[in-house]
Amino acid sequence: MGFEIVLGVIGGIAALVIVLVLAVSYICFRLAFYSDRKKQEKHELGDVILPDGEIYEEYREDISRWCRMLCELPCRDVEITSFDGLKLRGRYFEQKKGAPIELLMHGYRGESLRDLSGGVFRCFALGRNALLVDHRGSGRSEGNVITFGINESRDCVDWVNFIVENIDPDADIFIGGVSMGASTVLLATARGLHEHVVGILADCGYSSAKKIIKKVIKEMKLPADICYPFVKFGARIYGRFDLEELSPEEAMKKCSLPVIFLHGDGDDFVPFEMSVESYEACASKHKKLVNIEGAGHGLAFPAAQERYIKEVGDFFDEALGNKQ
Repeated sequence: MGFEIVLGVIGGIAALVIVLVLAVSYICFRLAFYSDRKKQEKHELGDVILPDGEIYEEYREDISRWCRMLCELPCRDVEITSFDGLKLRGRYFEQKKGAPIELLMHGYRGESLRDLSGGVFRCFALGRNALLVDHRGSGRSEGNVITFGINESRDCVDWVNFIVENIDPDADIFIGGVSMGASTVLLATARGLHEHVVGILADCGYSSAKKIIKKVIKEMKLPADICYPFVKFGARIYGRFDLEELSPEEAMKKCSLPVIFLHGDGDDFVPFEMSVESYEACASKHKKLVNIEGAGHGLAFPAAQERYIKEVGDFFDEALGNKQ
């Protein structure tokens, strides 16, 4: 009888541990990866909702102006179905038929119109058309799980194929992104991109989802080495994806496409050193790392618009032999 009691106690403790692990992992999943569509703020294109932080206030006028200008531009609403059945939506802005097309990917918990409004006019300045897309779980696209670029990079490949099949079968294609969008396009280079993709632009992307998540955990005054496994387990169990399936830094080791990395050394969210890591790992013969001095997270273009455009234009002119 005593032995049975001991077994019962051990079984009870084991069950409690399992419940606690599942509960903590679920909380981590909700905090890091879940996108509650009902709570997403709805707003008109010109009504910009900036992220929290004083660093964004200086650029509110520019970003608002870009959004208002986009409101006045004709665009084509486009849609694809993801590999797992989600309706993903975007807007295609065409400046000139037959021009190169840039596919633009936004940041974590962002949406395309806010994060990439300036990107459209940067594309126009470089003679490109622009396709802005909302990630799964963001903007007008379906879904409730943000995967830090893992599944978003698969969606990126599908968007590229959509361009070839439905917009311009002969166009040269660039893929660019900011923050998580930058990491997404770097990951996409390892997913089998169409041969029409000729260049990559990565603005303030993280080199590893694990590294950036552990950084955030530490900033919350929590033990990263203890908490991170719960985050990873929550992604696997509740989000159904492997957070460490592939990192941007790893993807760059086999990249042969021209890549320009842009990052502000005033970025206190995704450290500039993460772009250094991806740049150093990049196997491409044509690569460049541009430091926009003092720029905060996602603000490299607003902070130095003329230089940004020149750096990107000059890099791809040289890498592609003025093909663009």
